[in-house]
Amino acid sequence: MKTLVDIARSGKSTPLIDKIAKKEVIDKKLLIKLISEGLVVIPANKKRKLESPCGIGKMMSVKINANIGTSPDNIDLKGEIKKLKTAIDFGADTVMDLSVGGNIGKILNSILANSSVPIGTVPIYQATIKAKNKYGTFLKMSKKDIFNVLRVQAENGVDFFTIHCGITKKTLKSLDDNPRLMGIVSRGGAMTASWIKQNKQENPLFEYFDDVIKIAREFDITLSLGDGLRPGTILDATDKPQIAELKLLGMLAKRAQKSGVQVIIEGPGHVPINQIEKNIKLQKKHCHGAPFYVLGPLTTDIGMGYDHISAAIGSGIAAAYGADYICFVTPAEHLRLPDMEDVKQGVIASKIAAHSGDLARGNIQSWKKDKLMSIARQKRKWQEQIAMSFDPKKSKAYRAASTPRVKDVCTMCGDFCSMKLMDD
Repeated sequence: MKTLVDIARSGKSTPLIDKIAKKEVIDKKLLIKLISEGLVVIPANKKRKLESPCGIGKMMSVKINANIGTSPDNIDLKGEIKKLKTAIDFGADTVMDLSVGGNIGKILNSILANSSVPIGTVPIYQATIKAKNKYGTFLKMSKKDIFNVLRVQAENGVDFFTIHCGITKKTLKSLDDNPRLMGIVSRGGAMTASWIKQNKQENPLFEYFDDVIKIAREFDITLSLGDGLRPGTILDATDKPQIAELKLLGMLAKRAQKSGVQVIIEGPGHVPINQIEKNIKLQKKHCHGAPFYVLGPLTTDIGMGYDHISAAIGSGIAAAYGADYICFVTPAEHLRLPDMEDVKQGVIASKIAAHSGDLARGNIQSWKKDKLMSIARQKRKWQEQIAMSFDPKKSKAYRAASTPRVKDVCTMCGDFCSMKLMDD
């Protein structure tokens, strides 16, 4: 079976490519070329028929991902489905199921069945939990245990995998030689590193990366090469372990792309503003222009309770410099499992950041949206403004909560509305 990359390399199109070309307002031949070169990916498992696919990468609008999923302390499948629908309703382009509590397989299948957008997972999570239940500790997990989970999730329709193949004996030595304040903050990265150190063996996802490629190719799954050594504080940003892993991911990306598998590279989580541009340039250089997926980045470590704002600042700047895909951060980050309102706030903050990045990149459709909003604002057409906002319900409630004496203005300026004064 041919993958999307195989078809693009033959110069042909598919209904999926046609749909993305129309959605992004891009010449179809150009999109085919970008896919064939690994500069654009369209996550879509062959087993699923997506209602709302998306293109991620060069010349595409910036996309955002929302994370949902259970924890050992909070297992509520109905609640996660509500979060899924909330994320999609407010504009998430993809959703990742990061469940680590309850019946992981049942939860994932329910999310897949209820999602109109691409779904991603971190397979090492389910493999770890199954191994713990089987052996009493995940540290006894085998290569077979890991790859069985990859295959089952692929057969069930997962569209993209985060694979922590950059955590190796060599990159962990770089971490040992260059101590960090916070070490490894990636959950999948810490699981993998613990297994390597305990068993004194190489990471199976790295050692047998060709087997990962085979599964991805069979189901046309996009591989998101995970940043297990991403910095968890701005004090560790852009250090040697992070860059060592990034370079390795770039080499693995080329192997996957050569085999006709689509690849995304995951990026850092905490980066001060003055290092964001450098991080984007390093990724594009070492990973040959592959789509870049960033968690935030958060630009400060003291935004607790408001980390979605810190992340939106970093995301907007990262997108302007070339990041293609943003993983949202919610107000609950570092504090608890997000609830439905947290998911909503995280998605909206990321949508604003992504749109701001698109404006900086000269995206015509984004500039058109701002122009229409500005015209409606200048003419004081309140219903049109509300309809075009990221959260029409909130905008409408704010408008209704403070009624001006002169109906076509707002209560900020009232009779002294600058635009009304100029019109008069």
